Amino acid sequence: MSSPSTTAGHAAPPTLEDALALGLTRTEYELVCEKQGGPPNVVELAMYSLLWSEHCAYKHSKRLLRSLPTEGPHVVIGPGENAGAVDLGGGLVCAFKVESHNHPSAVEPFQGAATGVGGIIRDIFALGARPIAVLDSLRFGEPSGARARYLLDGAVSGIAHYGNSIGVPTVGGEVYFEAPYEHSCLINVMALGLARREQLVRSAAAGAGNALVLLGAATGRDGIGGASVLASAELLDDDGALDRRPTVQVGDPFEEKKLLECSLELLERGLLVSLQDLGAAGLTSAAAEMAAKGRVGLEIDVARVPLREPGMQPWEVMSSESQERMLCVVAPANVGAVLELCEKWEIGGAEIGSVTASGRLRVLAHGTLAGDVPVSALVDECPLYDLAPQRPPAATYAPPAAVLSGEATAAETLIALLGSPNLASRRALFEQYDAIVQSRTVRRPEQADAAVLALPDGSGLAVSIDGNGRRVAADPYRGTIEAALECAANLACAGAQPLGATNNLNFGNPEKAHIAWQLSESVRGLGDACRALEAPIVGGNVSLYNEGATGAIYPTPVIGMVGRLPDVSRAGRLAFQRAGDEIALVGPFAPALAASELAKLRGEALHEGLAEIELEAVIVAQAAVREAVRVSALSSAHDIAEGGLAVALAECAVAGGLGATVELGEDLWQRLASQQPGTSSETSALSALFGEGPGGFLVSGQAPALEELTRRTPVAKLGTVGGETLRISAPGAELSLALGELSRAHARLGELFA
Repeated sequence: MSSPSTTAGHAAPPTLEDALALGLTRTEYELVCEKQGGPPNVVELAMYSLLWSEHCAYKHSKRLLRSLPTEGPHVVIGPGENAGAVDLGGGLVCAFKVESHNHPSAVEPFQGAATGVGGIIRDIFALGARPIAVLDSLRFGEPSGARARYLLDGAVSGIAHYGNSIGVPTVGGEVYFEAPYEHSCLINVMALGLARREQLVRSAAAGAGNALVLLGAATGRDGIGGASVLASAELLDDDGALDRRPTVQVGDPFEEKKLLECSLELLERGLLVSLQDLGAAGLTSAAAEMAAKGRVGLEIDVARVPLREPGMQPWEVMSSESQERMLCVVAPANVGAVLELCEKWEIGGAEIGSVTASGRLRVLAHGTLAGDVPVSALVDECPLYDLAPQRPPAATYAPPAAVLSGEATAAETLIALLGSPNLASRRALFEQYDAIVQSRTVRRPEQADAAVLALPDGSGLAVSIDGNGRRVAADPYRGTIEAALECAANLACAGAQPLGATNNLNFGNPEKAHIAWQLSESVRGLGDACRALEAPIVGGNVSLYNEGATGAIYPTPVIGMVGRLPDVSRAGRLAFQRAGDEIALVGPFAPALAASELAKLRGEALHEGLAEIELEAVIVAQAAVREAVRVSALSSAHDIAEGGLAVALAECAVAGGLGATVELGEDLWQRLASQQPGTSSETSALSALFGEGPGGFLVSGQAPALEELTRRTPVAKLGTVGGETLRISAPGAELSLALGELSRAHARLGELFA
């Protein structure tokens, strides 16, 4: 055990107060002292504070996550690696994962979002896969607020900057605006990549005597505070460097592009034993996780780490979250070849240590011991905490401000919904992203419900990312099931069968009973939905403590799902395609106004509970639509989501430049209208037109194809495609709106941010 004086120039070891300042509890600090055989020194305490943080250790969620399904016939790599992977057939695999960069983006949205993209891309090529697409799931406060607009502009610009520069297309995503995200925005980014199955690499270190080589950018002080080392004055330089240290990482996509190509070539040439990216907690996390997975020890000399700032202390080098870096294990005979390849790609490369059989992570500074920690204690022995969930006795979230009168007509309501922040076209945002670089993109935003990418054998890969915090806030269990079903429905409309899923759980403080209840119920719903869909979770992320002065965010589980379709040329479209086609409502759609977009516009408070879900019937309907799309039996397919049936009709009409004439007959009207006791006829009409719920699809095609669907799932014919007007007739409700008026309303978000 090193003495404090040999570690960072301190005459005395850090105190309990220092440990508390770094986020450890008193009990955790006492446990650290027990593991270390005495008080830890500065380097050791910094490493424990990082890997025992909520971000790295999942202290309040790991036990819950063990309940999720992680195995299935298509799973190649499940949770525990840099990313998960599923089998696409023919020896090809898809690696994918979603992660958050919420807290950094709330501080500096451009770099926070940009480095979120960079980090998730590194997770993909750390597995040996070439990144082929990015999607994003974003949450901000209401767009009328200056802060929300600042965060949105910075985050979208950051995502565009990094993805466009590195040459990875941003092919899809979602954006929601809700008051609870005003001070805690959410920036969740999903990436996916392709690899031959035999080319996949693991991150476990192996082979005592093998070298540790650090690849990529030089190490600086950026990101140290963001890694949870919000160090007390005793851990900083005497000149108070904390005040000038950036807590948000700074990204360089051009450096990452070189790092990507170098890493893939190193793997292709068989020069690496294992590979790990440096993300949160930097070198400490990368080294400790590699050692733990391989059940080995590592020895690192921080004096060998290339620095871009002078005078960095050992704990700073180990804590830095400087971007665009990878750590690899290399056989001694191959070190020279690895460094030569680094020179070819003009990236940094340095041998900084070695693999040992000690089971310890030893940190040296110019050969002098600076820190010595048991790997198992650092990675596997952090205390895990049981939640104390309790359903809240009263409403947790304030009702939104009303922006739509209860006197609004059906036509006025449709226009208001189409132009509302959560439903309006995102074209002004997604056109900042390059969606077609790499020439694989077959369906991009507003062309289909899911993004579709071409695979080399002529098949396709579909991907979607979804979540609805308001509906989860109303019912964490059913709301999360709905989010998973929405993802699978989007794939079905493209003709794809789900192969696997990834999730990002964004919640408030889990130490609060009602937040613990939200999290527990949401994870339960996610598990039930993914088991029913046969879409196992292969990886993901948890982001907790997303709270501001006014309270917690909506509970926001974000789900990403990938699927395969056999013939990419037959990928579905959402737009009406052909005048004269018949339009039908497919599936067990049972709409309701609770927690809907219309309820929000009318200023209604969230009422606890969503309707029961006919899970099996919904999945049957998805399969029926998927098979119809695959054989080109349908001209269009669009799942009914926010805004209900009327909004879905308008979206299909606007996207295709074709109107429609629709009549909801008495039988269908009675099925769709609210049947709750005491419900007024007006509310019943609104529920039928604008109510929400899972299981509904709006399709168009020729009559025989629609008739074939009736053999598998409920089908109600609605009308025909054609003209320049959307006309909807129903008992007690009529509306007729020109396509131009619908299009102008749908483009309203672009006007707001122009």
